[in-house]
Amino acid sequence: MSQPTPVISRRPVALVIAAASLPMFMATLDNLVMTNALPVLHQEMGASVEELQWFVNAYALAFAGAILIASALGDRFGRRTVFAIGIALFGAGSLFAALSTDPGQLISARAVQGLGAAAVMPLSLALLTGAVPASRRPLAIGIWGGVSGLGVAVGPLVGGAIMEGWNWQAIFWINIPVAIVAIPLALLVLRNDFGARSRIDIPGAVLAASGVLALVHAIVRGNDDGWDSLGVILELALGTVLLAAFVIWQKRAKAPLVPLRLFRDRSFSITNVVGFAFSFGTFGSVFILIQYLQVVQGSTPLEAAVQTTPWTLAPMFVAPLAGMIAPRIGTRALLVPGLLLQGIALAWIAQITAPDLPYPNLIAPFIIAGVGMGLVFAPSATALLATLGLVDHAKAAGVNSTVRELGVALGTAVMTAIFVGAGGQLTPDLYVDAAKPAVFTGAAVLLAATVVALWLPSGKSTAPVPVQAVEEEPALAAR
Repeated sequence: MSQPTPVISRRPVALVIAAASLPMFMATLDNLVMTNALPVLHQEMGASVEELQWFVNAYALAFAGAILIASALGDRFGRRTVFAIGIALFGAGSLFAALSTDPGQLISARAVQGLGAAAVMPLSLALLTGAVPASRRPLAIGIWGGVSGLGVAVGPLVGGAIMEGWNWQAIFWINIPVAIVAIPLALLVLRNDFGARSRIDIPGAVLAASGVLALVHAIVRGNDDGWDSLGVILELALGTVLLAAFVIWQKRAKAPLVPLRLFRDRSFSITNVVGFAFSFGTFGSVFILIQYLQVVQGSTPLEAAVQTTPWTLAPMFVAPLAGMIAPRIGTRALLVPGLLLQGIALAWIAQITAPDLPYPNLIAPFIIAGVGMGLVFAPSATALLATLGLVDHAKAAGVNSTVRELGVALGTAVMTAIFVGAGGQLTPDLYVDAAKPAVFTGAAVLLAATVVALWLPSGKSTAPVPVQAVEEEPALAAR
């Protein structure tokens, strides 16, 4: 029996982009707001270095562990439905975080936020690509990437301004009105697309989430317990075995969370490797550097946020431009220099970092890093979906979001481990020498990713999405 052709939304493209991007902006903003708040939380809550990284990792781990099942739920019960539930859950987590009175409560609240974001981030891209005509998809993805860049840009600024003029709880209160607006906007503007409406792969979800948690928790506790301790070794082994079991199960499952056939697509596979390395190197370094400005340089949260704007504002402008020109010059031609610029900038920053470093010395590497980030955001999303049909977009975006968040979690954990292992403390005299090897590690990972990205297909095409992917794939039902 013939399949119906995909239905493209008749809503104005600008409204569709807004409905898909606003919740993603909220999630991106909040993650970086939290990074800027860490020194304040250390002082006001008495949080330890390990608890500080769990404020970040609780979000990232819940996100990474739940993305695949959220994408599958979206395929089965409607992507818009699950998307709206994710927004509501993120808002509830924000409320819980704002009311937290100790580190344990805040870590739990961050995990709830991560569960909500797991439904928001991958489904926003799938809903966008399914609703926008193929001819306008690269531009839409570019704007979507720019909105993500805007979250990167204003997150530290919003966090710094709020904490300086109010208190840290307000960085979570601001999510509530955004969620209240975003839910009805999504329900009114976006179609309730479906993918393959098959049974949810619960065993696969449990294996994947458990394996990721075991690996990251082992890395987090490695410096305290010792890397040769039996507990750390067993946990590393357990995580590896669980993830191997997940891959084996995906080969046998009738409705796998991650169809392994996707990895036969070179563009999809390499984009995920690059996405992991980019998140690992970039956001692990951000975790170290944003605290350097406050702990060592003595900047307030707002001053530190303003100081990083040459880095964080650039993606907002570069990403939409990169999305527009990607079909003409190719995604590889943008991703390779983007990763290279980011790696060079981090190495530069690590080299010059000193207790008495004048701030103007950081402006040039910050700008280079920001341009590099902007060249990665949108082209990587385009490369990820370039040769996949619409029916696979939610699962593909889910895999990529999982990989990226795993990169954030492991990058933060590994670089904190390097920092602590080098004798680092949250004091000016013990911070710089320990921060240098951590940031150099981030730079090395990004430079390695640059080499891997050379194996990407060029991605150059006069047609933004292959005709076959639109016309021959099983259609998405809509209602």
